[in-house]
Amino acid sequence: MTLAAVLIALHALFAAVWVGGLVFAYTVLRPSVDVMADQDRLPLLARIFRRWFIWIWHAAVIMPVTGLVALIVLYGGFAGAGVYIHIMHLLGWIMVAAFLALFFGPYPGFKRATADGEWTVARSKLTAMRRIILFNLVVAILTVAVGAGGRYV
Repeated sequence: MTLAAVLIALHALFAAVWVGGLVFAYTVLRPSVDVMADQDRLPLLARIFRRWFIWIWHAAVIMPVTGLVALIVLYGGFAGAGVYIHIMHLLGWIMVAAFLALFFGPYPGFKRATADGEWTVARSKLTAMRRIILFNLVVAILTVAVGAGGRYV
């Protein structure tokens, strides 16, 4: 197996983890738990997010590293890459920035408020988190579309 194959495989696997996690969080988990009472739903979400963020942290590190190294190995750098690679690169950094905004923005307040049983505050932080997750999901879908189909445009 070549270095390029390993890089692309890791990049794709962690893209699946990240994008799949976003799809699951927004389209399956959110509507499923919205019917629960705050004192049950919010602690459950806090536990889920704690585990989910471990995976997203890995993806947020591994994907840029594998993408940049693959860019060098396969194309000799940005100059040799197609426009779609440049677009995918930009969108990937937007995803990382949105994740960091989520993790360091409303998430700590959500954890604190949930642990303290401050359901109103936790709900407002969760609303902010959902907006960022939706934004990241839209950018992620665009990134996957560009990455998968860009070379054929």
